[in-house]
Amino acid sequence: MAAWPNPWLPLLLVAALLAFEDWLSTPSCSGGEPAPDLAAGDLRAMMVADLMLLGSDATYADRFFRDHVTSKLFTKSIQTTNPDMIIVLGDISARGSEHNESKWIAVLEQFEGILGQYSSLPLHIVLGDKDVGECSSLDGKLVHRMAKHLPGLDSSGCGAFEFSNTSFVSLNAVALLCGDNMLRFSVEKVMEKESHHFQKKRLNGAYHSPLGSENGEGVGAHSWRQNSMTLGSGPVLLLHIPLHKSQKSDTGVIGVPMFPDGTVSDHPLVPPSSKQSPLVPPSSKQSPLVPPSSKQSPLVPPSSKQSGVDGRRLYDQSHTLPANSTQYILQALKPRIIFSAHADSFSDYTHPDGTREVTVPAMTWKKGGMPGFAIATFGQKGVVSVNCCWLVQEWYIMTGYSVFLFLTALAIRWSHWI
Repeated sequence: MAAWPNPWLPLLLVAALLAFEDWLSTPSCSGGEPAPDLAAGDLRAMMVADLMLLGSDATYADRFFRDHVTSKLFTKSIQTTNPDMIIVLGDISARGSEHNESKWIAVLEQFEGILGQYSSLPLHIVLGDKDVGECSSLDGKLVHRMAKHLPGLDSSGCGAFEFSNTSFVSLNAVALLCGDNMLRFSVEKVMEKESHHFQKKRLNGAYHSPLGSENGEGVGAHSWRQNSMTLGSGPVLLLHIPLHKSQKSDTGVIGVPMFPDGTVSDHPLVPPSSKQSPLVPPSSKQSPLVPPSSKQSPLVPPSSKQSGVDGRRLYDQSHTLPANSTQYILQALKPRIIFSAHADSFSDYTHPDGTREVTVPAMTWKKGGMPGFAIATFGQKGVVSVNCCWLVQEWYIMTGYSVFLFLTALAIRWSHWI
């Protein structure tokens, strides 16, 4: 048996491989890497999105290559940025709406395997359109089956929690994008409850109302149209679908109708074939966003019917929530900051009312772009700093491993020649 011509060559190859893997898994963050240490009371969250996992339907290439590499990327990124928690902003699954319950659990187990030793970190998962399906197939029962395996979410796919004195609210934005469905009205009720909660918390200090109160007792008597909350005094809002972004013209910002500060539109929340919501008095004028003849919810543009072909067409054309849904959310919740996804790229946008929205890039190569994530640091004085971190493209990884295999084969062949 031929000996290696240089006994150090195998060690050099292994060292080169380890150095390459360390390089490819190290994120490159805008503004430099976040400081490893936090001030007392600060919270750091790692925001990821669009993982597009296949669970039990994953191919061998996914299981033994992509998952391995993705795990290294997560491990190095977590070690580098040192987050206190991980938030997935939707589309953890590539086709969750086609999965039965066991396959959905397999997706969650796949993600747990990717996180490895860091699977013990606090985790919150938002539902996305790939998880729950398109508008034409949106099913409340499916959402409930999925949400019950995600701690912190209610039956409509929404959630509210507090971590290190920072309040979070996550909404099932897919239900708001789609049209007349009872699931959307459940999401609206969550916003009403949370608006009531934060206004009362502002007045009473330590008041807390759990999101899980299904009957909504005590909420209906409170008219939240006169919103006492100030700009940015609400929760950190987590969505999969971004809010509508106003267009600018020579005369100013247009696209999102604005109401006087501290108020919410007088539109009635009237589900199909139901009585008027107790949140709006019967004598209340109708919102200018909805023509008097319209029976639709104010969150749905009057011209859109979200079922069948029309619902699919709106879904295909819309990558943001409608303008009136956006205004509804901004006025009701007064978010401290908004984190969204779905657009596959990073953006840091300020809405006309001053609310900041950060859109997180996809953390997968399946979207074709450069994968990335965001690190958000929440300070005790209300300051939120955001770093966008980018990872290497897949062709770098494929090229690097191919070169390593080529050099290894060449070295083995050389040993036989000697």
